[in-house]
Amino acid sequence: MKKYIYPKTNEWEKLAERPTQSFKEIEETTKLIFKDIQTNGDSAVTKYTSVFDGVVIEDILVSQSEFSEANQQISTELKEAIATAKANITKFHMIQKRSKIEVETTMGVNCWMEKRPIEKVGLYIPGGTAPLFSTVLMLAIPAQIAGCKEIVLCSPPDKNGKINPAILFTAQLCGVTKILKVGGIQAIAGLTFGTDTIPKVSKIFGPGNQFVTVAKQVSTQYGVAIDMPAGPSELLVFADESANPSFVASDLLSQAEHGTDSQVIFATTSKSFLKLVENELKSQLAVLTRKEIAEKAIENSKMILFKSAEEALDFTNLYAPEHFIICSKKEKYFVENISNAGSVFIGNYTPESAGDYASGTNHTLPTNGYAKNYSGVSLDSFLKSITFQKISKEGILNLGKTIEIMAEAEGLQAHKNAVSIRLKELENEN
Repeated sequence: MKKYIYPKTNEWEKLAERPTQSFKEIEETTKLIFKDIQTNGDSAVTKYTSVFDGVVIEDILVSQSEFSEANQQISTELKEAIATAKANITKFHMIQKRSKIEVETTMGVNCWMEKRPIEKVGLYIPGGTAPLFSTVLMLAIPAQIAGCKEIVLCSPPDKNGKINPAILFTAQLCGVTKILKVGGIQAIAGLTFGTDTIPKVSKIFGPGNQFVTVAKQVSTQYGVAIDMPAGPSELLVFADESANPSFVASDLLSQAEHGTDSQVIFATTSKSFLKLVENELKSQLAVLTRKEIAEKAIENSKMILFKSAEEALDFTNLYAPEHFIICSKKEKYFVENISNAGSVFIGNYTPESAGDYASGTNHTLPTNGYAKNYSGVSLDSFLKSITFQKISKEGILNLGKTIEIMAEAEGLQAHKNAVSIRLKELENEN
């Protein structure tokens, strides 16, 4: 990891840069693939799966026999772990349910708001070197609680044309209605336009590499909503002498092993503690099974020594990390003043891995600084708010004059007439 000692504030913007290609570098290729799939449907999807995943699949729809096979391949121990995680995630998302809110704004004027599910949603589940069956839990559970009628899941196949059995088992457990063996840009394009096999959806969810992130953003140009721009994983840890250096190092590496384009940042106000963490990183990295991947991510990562906790917090809010771990004597200060972060993990015994898997919060979070203006996935992500109003005779009499004056001031005569005609009718009744 590169070390920065007391960087000046005018250097912070540079320090906050992510190791990803720009949108423009990927956008042109993405748009060409989108056009091809829009025109040629399943045949184009098959072509790009062959090119990018190295496998030709005639039928991308997962069959019932594949579900049965996956169920047999999963150990009882893993099934129990998935069930525990499912229970916690369900519990946390169930409490996000809200009843109808209603108010009488003026005597006789009743306004209320109710939630309705998005009918068709697409879930993107990364495969590759780390098939994220945990992401199935994070997306399918709130979709099911919300009441989405169609939950379509896309995940890239392996070289044998299969989806990881844990992904299939978890998807079936969580009520996914259709699973397709397709990943990358072609999956997002298929969900955007619909093909003979892939249903067209109204909103696409899920993390992915930078190509998937750009594809999701392109999909919005065709009337499809997305959860957020969620790209390569990232973590910022602030820790001081009150923390355990081995814990800090393990947290940094837990995110570094996600992918070569991941980024982790360690911030501290203690020079001696920085050295302890640096030594721990070296020793723990040496024995990791995904050492090569983590090493590449570590090359893109940084250790920063700040003069004060206030400086460290200011930088954190500028960086807006996907995950933010606080292990500090000044825990309360950081918790109360953090403005920009996807999810926050507090104290020595709260590893980021807990949020990734089983504590209950959602791990689908904004990256690349988007925590400044996006929230992570929640139950509300799968719902739409619809407002309602009902006005009685008394209500239109009370509010009518206000509407007439405002409509006339805007020069909208028909708007005024819609009220005036009703008022005149009531006048005649009396």
